[in-house]
Amino acid sequence: MNYEENLMVKIAWYYYMENMTQQKISDKLSISRIRVIKLLEKARQSGIVQFKIRADGTRHIAVENDLISKYGLNDVLVVPSETENTNETIAKAAAMYVSDRVTPNCFINIGYGDTVSRTLNNLVSSTEVNINLVSLTGGVSFYLTNTSSNIHNANLFLLPSPLITSSEEMAEAMKQENSLKEIYDMTQLAAMTIVGIGGINDTATVISSGILSKNDFLLLGLQGAVGDLLSQFIDKDGNKVDNDLHNRLISTPLDSLRDFQNVIGVAAGDEKISAINAVLKGGYLNILITDENTANKLLEIED
Repeated sequence: MNYEENLMVKIAWYYYMENMTQQKISDKLSISRIRVIKLLEKARQSGIVQFKIRADGTRHIAVENDLISKYGLNDVLVVPSETENTNETIAKAAAMYVSDRVTPNCFINIGYGDTVSRTLNNLVSSTEVNINLVSLTGGVSFYLTNTSSNIHNANLFLLPSPLITSSEEMAEAMKQENSLKEIYDMTQLAAMTIVGIGGINDTATVISSGILSKNDFLLLGLQGAVGDLLSQFIDKDGNKVDNDLHNRLISTPLDSLRDFQNVIGVAAGDEKISAINAVLKGGYLNILITDENTANKLLEIED
């Protein structure tokens, strides 16, 4: 089931099964009432709505609602797991999810990483309005390397700094620079924030990008880290571990992330289950976009 079908099933469920008004559905899903009306009609025409909602759709809705309830989220989008490239699949779904909610010249905060980069590449090629993308961390090359150069309808605002500095003193000094403060101020204007979630494994972006070494990962693991969010490593309960790396980091603090509106986490995979669970327990996300296999395994975790 693709993104639009998923959205049609969700709207049909709320409208026919939960007796929500079109306006209330519009407010809940952050899309226009006109789009709700059009998708309800399309759901009827395509056969999604007959005398019952199609079984595979209700399964997804049940999983999404269970995740919303378990973690106190505002919304969840679950895509099928039967795919050769899960990252690309959830990135496309995330791009469509965001595209439905963007407004002309809106600001969107972005982290870095493979899935987020794929999301942005799909977003800028599909949206027809101009948008502003604001980086949440230093490390200019990590954004430019993975993000499509064909972003004619997007303005990219990057923190002009490395991700990790040589000392805590240098990090503090750089944070006082006006060029960095201006970008930090922009993050407060964002209507949405898109972040990836990293696991503690050899395929993690921070390893493949050369940001950290395997020895660094070994130490972080011994300190209880199960994953990272904006290069800040957290334990199983979502608390930041005590590591010198964080003192040398140019990145938006996790406490600040909690204050942003519409923080969307885009992540999936067995190797990230513990990390995604920790991020959700930490209350850093409002919206999760993942695949069915990951969603079911998250629901199996007992508190």
